[in-house]
Parts: sequence; structure tokens; C-alpha cells
Amino acid sequence: MAEVRPEGFAERRPAAPATSRVADDLSRVGRTKPRSNAQQAWARFRRNRLAMASIVVVLLVFAFGFGAPLISRYVTHVGYDTQSLLDKFKKPGEDGYILGTDNLGRDVLTRLAYGARMSMMVAILAVASALLLGGTLGSLAGYYGRWIDSVIMRFVDIMLSIPSLFLLIFINTLFTVGATALAFVIASVSWMGLARLIRGEIMSIKRRDYVEAARVLGAPDSRIITRHILPNVTPIVIVWATLALPAFILVEAALSFLGLGVQVPVPSLGNMLSDAITYISHSWSLIFIPGFVIYITVLAINLFGNGLRDALDPRLGEN
Repeated sequence: MAEVRPEGFAERRPAAPATSRVADDLSRVGRTKPRSNAQQAWARFRRNRLAMASIVVVLLVFAFGFGAPLISRYVTHVGYDTQSLLDKFKKPGEDGYILGTDNLGRDVLTRLAYGARMSMMVAILAVASALLLGGTLGSLAGYYGRWIDSVIMRFVDIMLSIPSLFLLIFINTLFTVGATALAFVIASVSWMGLARLIRGEIMSIKRRDYVEAARVLGAPDSRIITRHILPNVTPIVIVWATLALPAFILVEAALSFLGLGVQVPVPSLGNMLSDAITYISHSWSLIFIPGFVIYITVLAINLFGNGLRDALDPRLGEN
């Protein structure tokens, strides 16, 4: 005779033992592939909406600047030094000039694109030069220590005691420098902070257990530096570069504004501002447009650098 159960009655099954549930959880964890440091950093960066928006702006500004020849050829159809005195001080949008013209009738959009390109090229080359010089000296001082560290750090102290702006103005007053030389001059007064940063980080890393173990096993210095030290210093260097780039753009703009940087007729954002000061009563856009490009570029790169710094900071861990 079949067993009769009340309506809605459900048969209870014995609960699984706690040990089996723990084993299932452990097996699921084991099947989950751990994410690399780069994937974790990207996940943290992607959650920062301000940093994601800033990287879009940075890419647009870089595309605008380094696409200057294409803008000149296909959009404005004039070069950055093409003059038309009959068309001077045209307002934005007037007679087909998208951003107007300056006091010599030169197209502002074309000059702005080439000026942004020049300013960013100088800043990027200055960052690369400072990385090479500061990174090399900082690494030598931090890894080898002793008298090498003493000599390099005393030289760094001497360089830091000299006001950077004064030294830049002094060098540019004595010598007429082009864009490439200007980048090297900026780097020559800007590498000291990076050298001290890398020195301190390497002095901390070289005392860690895995570096000591590699040294005990007979690994040469070159292998220890390339395999164990440099990968741990790279995030700091990347963050420094993203924060130094906008600073160098401002330095180049300031020197060019003072007439000590990129010389006319080659446009840069700084000398465009300098030229516009004289004719601000004729057209306010001549000073607003390059000033706004400097502002938005520096702001976007700074926000991107801050987001990258937070994403690469291992102390944040996984949220």
C-alpha cells in the first residue's frame, strides 16, 4: 500500500556533511584561474570613471596633435606658416576658418594642431631623457651603494640646490636651442627626483628574501636587476612619467611664452599665447584657444596619472 502524504508535504533529504561542502568550495576555488597583477590593476583602473574619461581626452588630444599634417592637408588646406594679410583677425567660423586667423592671417586651427604636436613632442622627449638619466643613476646608487651612492647622491643634492627655472632661463639665454635641445635642457634639470625615488625603491627591494635567495644561488647582478628588481620598479617609473609629462608641457609653454623655447615661425602652444597677448583687443579667441588646449591637456594627463597610480598601487589589493 502506497504511503499517503499530506498536500504540500515535501520530503526532506539529509543535509550534506559539512566536510563535503567545504570540499566543493575548495574545488571551485581551485578551478578559478587567479588574475595577474596587470589584470587586477586594469580592473581597478576601469572602475575609476574619472580616469577612464581622462584617457579618452588624452587620446583625442594626442590624435589631434600628431595628426596635424592630416588636418593641414585635408581640413584646412593651408600650412602653419601660410599667411594672408587680407584675412587677418577672422573670427572662428568666419569665411571658412574654423578657429579664425591671427594677426598675419594664419589659420589658427592648423597652428594649434602643430603647436600641440610640438609641445607634446618636447615633453615626451624630455620625459624619456629624464627617465634614462635619472633611472640609470638612481639604479646604480641604490643597487651598489657605498661610494657610488655617496658620489651620485651628493651630485643630486647639488643639482637640487639650484633653482630649476633659473637654470633653464640661464641656459636658454646663453644658447639658442631648438625643440630637441630644449627637451634635453628640461630633462637635465628634472631627473633628480626620479633618481632619488628609484634609489630608495631599489634599496628596499634588494633586501627582500627572493633577491637574497637569487644572490645566494649565484645569480649575476645583471640577472638580479633585470629579473627581480626592474619589474618591481617599473610601475613607479610609469606613474612618474605620466605625472611628469603635464609638468614638462607647462615648462615648455612657459619658456616659449617668454621667448626662450620654440622659436617662431614654428608654432607651439607657448609662443601662440605670447603672440596673442599683443592682439587680445582684436580677438579674444587667439589667447583663449591655446590656453584652453594647455589646460585640458594637462588636466586630463594628471587625472590619468592619478588613476594609474591608484591602480598600480599593490597596497590597494582586490576589492
